[in-house]
Amino acid sequence: MWVDILAFAAGVWLLQQQASLPGLTWLWFLLPLPLLLYGLQHRTSRPMKWFRSLLRKSLWLGVGFFWAFFFAHLRLADSLPENLEGRDIQVSGVIAGLPVVNERGLRFEFDVEQVVTPGARVPAHIQLSWYDGGFGKPAAYPVPDLHPGERWNLTLRLKRPHGNVNPYGFDYEAWLLERNIRATGYVREGPGNRRETARVYRFGYLLEMARDSASRRMSKVLGERPYAGVLKALAIGEQSAITPGQWQVFLRTGVNHLMSISGTHVTMLSGLFFALTYWLWRRSQRLTLRLPARKAAVLAGVLAALAYAMLSGFSVPTQRTLYMLGVVALALWLGRASNAFNVLSLALLAVLLLDPWAVMSPGFWLSFGAVAVILYVSVGRIGRLRWLEEWGRVQWAVTLGLVPALLAMFQQVSLISPVANALAIPLITLVVTPLTLLGTVFPIDFLLLAAHEVMSWCMSLLEWLSAAPAMVWQQHGPQPWTVVAAMCGVLWLLLPRGFPARWLGLVWFAPMFLILPPSPQHGELRLTVLDVGQGLAAVARTRHHALLYDAGPSYGSDADAGSRIVVPYLRGTGVSRLDGMVVSHDDIDHSGGAASVLQSVPVGWTISSLPEGSPMLAGAANKFRCFAGQKWTWDGVRFEMLHPTSDSYQYDGFKDNDRGCVLKISTSYGSVLLPADIERLSEQDLLERMPDALAADVLVVPHHGSRTSSSEAFIRAVHPATAIFTVGYRNRFGHPKEDVVERYVAQGIEIWRSDTSGSVDLRFGAGGIVLQSQRQLRQRYWQATD
Repeated sequence: MWVDILAFAAGVWLLQQQASLPGLTWLWFLLPLPLLLYGLQHRTSRPMKWFRSLLRKSLWLGVGFFWAFFFAHLRLADSLPENLEGRDIQVSGVIAGLPVVNERGLRFEFDVEQVVTPGARVPAHIQLSWYDGGFGKPAAYPVPDLHPGERWNLTLRLKRPHGNVNPYGFDYEAWLLERNIRATGYVREGPGNRRETARVYRFGYLLEMARDSASRRMSKVLGERPYAGVLKALAIGEQSAITPGQWQVFLRTGVNHLMSISGTHVTMLSGLFFALTYWLWRRSQRLTLRLPARKAAVLAGVLAALAYAMLSGFSVPTQRTLYMLGVVALALWLGRASNAFNVLSLALLAVLLLDPWAVMSPGFWLSFGAVAVILYVSVGRIGRLRWLEEWGRVQWAVTLGLVPALLAMFQQVSLISPVANALAIPLITLVVTPLTLLGTVFPIDFLLLAAHEVMSWCMSLLEWLSAAPAMVWQQHGPQPWTVVAAMCGVLWLLLPRGFPARWLGLVWFAPMFLILPPSPQHGELRLTVLDVGQGLAAVARTRHHALLYDAGPSYGSDADAGSRIVVPYLRGTGVSRLDGMVVSHDDIDHSGGAASVLQSVPVGWTISSLPEGSPMLAGAANKFRCFAGQKWTWDGVRFEMLHPTSDSYQYDGFKDNDRGCVLKISTSYGSVLLPADIERLSEQDLLERMPDALAADVLVVPHHGSRTSSSEAFIRAVHPATAIFTVGYRNRFGHPKEDVVERYVAQGIEIWRSDTSGSVDLRFGAGGIVLQSQRQLRQRYWQATD
């Protein structure tokens, strides 16, 4: 049975890899399979048995494929029409969950009940931001205090789901799809936004009201204590209150899975209620005669897990855990839990039937993988170990077993994770979480304060472990076949003690570490213009060197393109060190991610036009100013700084944009010009000083296609075959301007845009200049396309 379910899961996964949804006509190819199986059921020859087995697996695979296909069609049908993007739309609906507070206002999910604007159509479930002013301007109408379950009449501006698309990057559009968020936008400031009903009495909203009440009570009791956000995450799933520094500690020590309503917490709480009920129930003869103690304990465990899941907001990962527990509980109730792998496969089937997008979540693979490894090393083994030895063996097995998946998905694994989890799991799961839940459900302040005190001790240990050097292994993104080989190596290494040559599993592991991504040859250049939204970040790689030109924007005080996009890309492509970094100027959309890059990756030197003492470069060891005439050669590739002139730093009247570092990279196969945000003044200066040096095959368009740049004379002097606009989707500046794009098109220049193409990869080599966009390379049916 479990093999058939794996075939179903493979079909679900296969649908999620499609660039576009297939037509319904493909369903006809599935219909003959049941008839063939029925017709061959009495054939007993060995070839026929193999053929029947193949047909059955094909049928399960096809059913999984079309099950996911059916759900995808339904979800994509609820979409925002393109012509309504960016228009004012008045709607009435209910705040569907806990609002998340950030430095610019609030973010919350919203259920649309009625569209007031005539002729408009809005998806039923959307995500909104309500800004408290913006871009340095105070709000004329301050953001009100919002609560779940309130009905509001709002004026919105919406856009279809859209996210940055980069190699080794987070797929925001897939995340929105799984959560059925079919449009995002913001509340338009004005007097027309008003609360219509204080409370809408529906079950889901009542649960969110209870979570809101618990959150406010925890805030009142814990105040400004440093780990109040961690306790909120453990009790009600409010992860936004955990600080970036705390997340960094959790990631480095490998205990980040404990900081959410994870399978560990739900399962442990369910197990505690199971054990307690079983112990008490057996002591009553009357209760035992009415219902066997094991069944009563199963029921109590499931109800406890359900209550915890609802208190935590019933998030998608929590739902998956609940479905798994439900299947296990049903098997125990029916007395059919003898085959653990069949029970696990039924849990897998239940999860995918209810959530076909689960296969896109790292948590799905890690949770099922961990349970499968535990069963592999526990079920059917001869001999019994002491509980401590058994626990140690399971910890070792799970740590080793998840290495291939962690390196494939995150390109890093915590080496201190076994020790950190050995300390953190008992403290957090058995002490902190129960105390927090009891203190949240019952008005006993002491319990919350005690939970915070224990969490403080635990954090002291984790911070000490996190500070140890070389405690996180980071490497390139392994090729798929090497991950499969490593998984085979895991199975071999974890064979029962006494099995000969178990060390051969290490040989299967080796390719994942030793097969490196291909590097450019001598004289070749690979330039990747990353999709960072409204901003710029580009990575130039030669045979043995790497340079980062700009680091993308800052998205707020706790997030920027450096940590979210640039560093994962560098790690995934095997760049463990930057030989140099150029920060063209101090506009936040170019320099906002620089500090994160400097904290995460060794950088040889930094060149910029930023003022002395800029906090963006606080972590830089070797800092220099950029000026025309700087030149160097790496592996046969020439780098030359064309702008600004060294004496321009003496004039205070120069705009930051016009003092941007203009870099030209030249190879024998072509060249590229990176002009930052220079405007017409600097373009004219370049035309006067060095018109012949501007010619390039590829131009990253200055200032994102603003009208202040890209003069016709400048475009003619550069005379590129390709122009790349680095712009954010429906950005507030309206970049690129239509008349600017027309100037490039009129000169026969090929246009690429990061908002529609994702990151753009350019290879300058013997085959000429080859361009590819990430949306082309990894196109999926839910993604916006150019």
